[in-house]
Amino acid sequence: MTPITEVEGRRVALSNLDKVLYPATGFTKGEVLHYYATTAEVLLPHLRDRPVSFLRYPDGPEGQVFFTKNVPPGTPDWVTTAEVPRSEGPARMVLVQDLASLMWAANLVTEFHTPQWVIRAPGLADRLVFDLDPGAPATVVECCEVAVWLRERLAADGIEAYVKTSGAKGLHVLAGVTPVSSERAVEYAKALAMEAEAALPRLVVHRMTRSLRAGKVFVDWSQNAARKTTAAPYTLRARAAECVSAPVTWEEVSTCGNPDQLTFMARELELRLLEYGDLLEPLLDAGQAGALP
Repeated sequence: MTPITEVEGRRVALSNLDKVLYPATGFTKGEVLHYYATTAEVLLPHLRDRPVSFLRYPDGPEGQVFFTKNVPPGTPDWVTTAEVPRSEGPARMVLVQDLASLMWAANLVTEFHTPQWVIRAPGLADRLVFDLDPGAPATVVECCEVAVWLRERLAADGIEAYVKTSGAKGLHVLAGVTPVSSERAVEYAKALAMEAEAALPRLVVHRMTRSLRAGKVFVDWSQNAARKTTAAPYTLRARAAECVSAPVTWEEVSTCGNPDQLTFMARELELRLLEYGDLLEPLLDAGQAGALP
C-alpha cells in the first residue's frame, strides 16, 4: 500500500521510498523526498508563480527521462494550475506554490525547470540567465572565467549578477531585471554573449553549432526566450549521482581550479544553507533588479 502523508493539511501519496534512483551512490527516493522537504524554504520562493516544466526520471537517470509540461494525469485538485499561452495554443501547467505541492511533485521524481517570467505576466522577463556549457575538454573551471567576465560586464550596465552550478557540467549566471519583453531580454543576452566571444575568443562561443564548441564555453543566451526554461535553483538533476543546481559565491567561482570544487551533492546542501543561506535571495527582491540599457 502506498504511504499517505499529511503535508500542510493535504494528503500526499509517497511511493517506493526505498527505490534506488541514483545507483552510483545508492541515493533512494526517500532521500530525494527528504532533500526537497528540508530545502523547501529556499527552493519554493524560486518556483512560486512560475509555471513548472518537469523533467521526469522515475526509474533514475539511467531509465526513461522525459519532459512533462502539461498538468500530469492524476494531479490532485488542490495543486494550483494555470493557463499558459503558447504559439500552438494555450496549455495548462502546474504552479508549485507550497510545500504540499512540492512534495507531490517530488514524488513524481523530477527536475524542476522554470521560465524567466511569472504567471501574471507571461513573456515579460524579470530574470536574465546565461547558461555556460563547457565543451570537452573544457570544464566548469573555464566556465568560471567566463562567468566573472559576464559579472563585470553586467555590472557596467548597472546589473548585479549571481551564480549557481547547473548541477551538470556548467554554470548559470543570473540577474534580476526590471521586467522587459522576453524578446528584448534575448536580444540583450545575445549581444553580451557575442561581446564575450570577441573579448575571450579562445574560450567563448555564442553559436549553438556543436562543432564549434570543443574546448570552449558555449554562452547560451537563448534560454531567455519566453518558451524556454532553465533548471531551477536547488533542483536535483538526473545525473549518475544526486547533484544539485547549487548557488555559489563569487569567491568560489573566482578561485575554482578543479571541477570537484563546484560539484555539490544533496547531502551537502544542509550545511551550505546554514553557512550561506540563500545566495540567490536578492533575485526575489524587485527593488534590487537592474534595468536593461
